[in-house]
Amino acid sequence: MNALLPVDTAPAPLTDAAISETSDPTLVARAAAAGLIVLAVSAWPESADDVAAPALAGFVSSSFSPIAAEVARRCLQRRPVPVQGTDPATGLIIVSALGDFDSARRVAQAVDSGGRIAPLMFFQCVPNAVAGYIATRWCLTGPVVCLGGEGAALDAAGLLLEDGDADEVLVIRVAQAATELDRDSADAILLAAGVPQHERGRT
Repeated sequence: MNALLPVDTAPAPLTDAAISETSDPTLVARAAAAGLIVLAVSAWPESADDVAAPALAGFVSSSFSPIAAEVARRCLQRRPVPVQGTDPATGLIIVSALGDFDSARRVAQAVDSGGRIAPLMFFQCVPNAVAGYIATRWCLTGPVVCLGGEGAALDAAGLLLEDGDADEVLVIRVAQAATELDRDSADAILLAAGVPQHERGRT
């Protein structure tokens, strides 16, 4: 287990103004309600320039993995600088109700029509694929989890922090456009331990 940040030098939570500029306020509010400290946040899109996320080698056709990787990059580059001599273990949780919807749809269409399925489509249909990419790219050494709901993800983040399995947890929520009228969206939030779950509600 990597060293925890000393209590007296642990990073302070972000200000409300900094959070509101780049994140989903609902996700941040739920994290705060769960007793977790928000260290950094990011989103997709954050501006009108966010039209298409940078392509990822080994991932094709779908926007799911590129936008997940992009919000991870933004969030981790905004994280507080670790205390000298420490190497926090960072867990990773990918949250998506439908997963890589576009990849799954392309595979289903190919099967229905008897067409050829690109080999890369098989592994990228599951969120674990981009989770592994992100963990490797950013040297994240904590647990990796994929879940379908935000509540379950924040509960899991709290347990990983409370049990000492991770010093911080990066939660990434991805919602891919299901129709032509929708737009891809994603949020990333880096969390640290706040009030332990067994102490919440105590006076």
